[in-house]
Amino acid sequence: TFEGHCRVFLAWAEHEIAHRSARDAGLATLPFPHDGFRPGQRTLAESVYKANASGRTLLTQAPTGIGKSIGTVFPALKAMPGQQIDKLFFLSARSTGRAVALDATARLTRAEGAPLRVIELVARDKACEHPDLACHGASCPLARSFYDRLPAAREAARGTLEHAQRLDREALREIARTHAVCPYFLAQEMVRWSDVVVADYNYFFDRNAMLYALTVVNGWRVSVLVDEAHNLVERARAMYTAELDPIAFRAMRKTAPKALARPIERVNRQWRALAARTDAAYEVCETAPAAFVDALTQCCAAILEQMSANGPAQHRHDAELERFYFDALQFLRMAEQIEEHGGKHSLFDVTRRPAHGGSHRVQRGVDAVPCVRNLLPAPFLRARFAGAHSTTLFSATLQPVDYYTDMLGLPARTAWVEVPSPFRAEQLDVHIATRISTRYRDRDRTLPALVQLMGEQYAARPGNYLAFFSSHDYLQRAAEAFARSYPDVPCRLQARGMDEAGQAAFIDGFVEGGCGIGFAVLGGSFSEGVDLPGDRLIGAFVATLGLPQVNPVNEQLRERMEQVFGRGYAYAYLYPGLRKVVQAAGRVIRTDDDRGVVWLIDDRFADAEILALLPTWWRPAPVAARRETSRHNAAQHEPQSGQDAAGAIFA
Repeated sequence: TFEGHCRVFLAWAEHEIAHRSARDAGLATLPFPHDGFRPGQRTLAESVYKANASGRTLLTQAPTGIGKSIGTVFPALKAMPGQQIDKLFFLSARSTGRAVALDATARLTRAEGAPLRVIELVARDKACEHPDLACHGASCPLARSFYDRLPAAREAARGTLEHAQRLDREALREIARTHAVCPYFLAQEMVRWSDVVVADYNYFFDRNAMLYALTVVNGWRVSVLVDEAHNLVERARAMYTAELDPIAFRAMRKTAPKALARPIERVNRQWRALAARTDAAYEVCETAPAAFVDALTQCCAAILEQMSANGPAQHRHDAELERFYFDALQFLRMAEQIEEHGGKHSLFDVTRRPAHGGSHRVQRGVDAVPCVRNLLPAPFLRARFAGAHSTTLFSATLQPVDYYTDMLGLPARTAWVEVPSPFRAEQLDVHIATRISTRYRDRDRTLPALVQLMGEQYAARPGNYLAFFSSHDYLQRAAEAFARSYPDVPCRLQARGMDEAGQAAFIDGFVEGGCGIGFAVLGGSFSEGVDLPGDRLIGAFVATLGLPQVNPVNEQLRERMEQVFGRGYAYAYLYPGLRKVVQAAGRVIRTDDDRGVVWLIDDRFADAEILALLPTWWRPAPVAARRETSRHNAAQHEPQSGQDAAGAIFA
């Protein structure tokens, strides 16, 4: 009855009010879990607190090794009671980042027992128990009667939250399995019952972001922490890029219901026409062709009508139809955005796969990939930043500031703080190999010198090293040449498509007191998020500037960045490349006791513009005297409101 539902709701509301009161009281007296702050960590914590107290966005560059996760989570939690913040979202690009955040919240609340509910969200494809089934009750048993079984599952999940104070991926999966419900949707339901949500970027910044939607609908006041924020530029571009896969379309077409044959065939004809209109492997258009868009629109309408009229089918091929429907819908929505904004942030392009005989002209079937490609995510992200009470974006590599402000669309009042590095120049010997070029045309000629440099450095100080290259091909050639010249030096190679077990084995090879060189690709899984303190890693060779490959897509990006910001080459190539270099070199010094060496192998590293983008505490030789820095005055840009309160809290 209506009164019965009201009683259930009132009981829930009273319980939540009591929890909120206890949570805020606990957070108000929450102590820092260690005896003191690490060097630089206090500056970071105070800046995050001030940003939350003044309701501003904060962009902060904080060096690796100072404890950024706990140094951001702690002040954000401390600000929650005074600012009446409902939820804290910790967003990361990697699963390792989520694990560190979960550990940080556990350490903060363990000693005092502050009643804090923490939940971890994972991507749908990682949470799904039946990825081969369509996501509806007639296909997936965990979706069938989901809402009938949800109350019991939700109550069990709430009990776990209140007892263990966290619901990570495995805990949610176990509860979902016990109650035969979908773990992905159970996790979404439990967001409403949580104080801290640890998730991927997509959950707040994507076009259909669930956390952002819940924030708007429920009027939540949220604080957002963005871990390793330098990754957000490329990730956001991917979020607002829509591509249609011709292979998936062919597979769907074979198994689609007969009632959809005509609209699907219209899409097929227009797709073939799109593929055959030119021999060019890559084509850019101002907008998506109207005929193709119309056919796709009619097809989506027919699919929706079919599903609504007859109900979901019970066959596994329905998953392919469902996937195509949502992919096409996303494509159409992004195509509309080009029309609305005059193509400033995105473009429409077609990539054609070569047919037999070397021609790009399609002989049969659909052989083209239409794409609405985002180049500038700022227009889409502005609403996300506006929807949060405060957002803190932090990373060890966030310079130049203008690049990230322009790319991400940060608010005008964004505060910038550069946390001084706790490391000293004498801890890291930075050398520039000015007589070696790693340009593609020079690699064969300079490979012997590169190998000799690595061999001499290893002989001078044996130990664990990482060597980074621009591609797997370059890596392989360098490793083979090195093995011929120095057969006694142990070598490990990053393989193409290395799985998580292989990655773990690669890293586990860097043991204390060990020796050898690991060959890896710059920008890959071993150039970020890898912690090898002490003599587990004593040096790195970076044999590339990390510049993105020159190809038609990147050239379109360069042209657009030149048109909008007048910095085409820097925004498309230089800044993204140097960021990867600094991240890779940052694997060497992880603690105050570490000592190491970094070789920057390319003559271009000696250019003044590139030197200015390297960390301020480095003293690269032999050009240290020419180095110029553009360090920002943090005090000028820090948020002003709440300074006195921050001083009291962190005293």
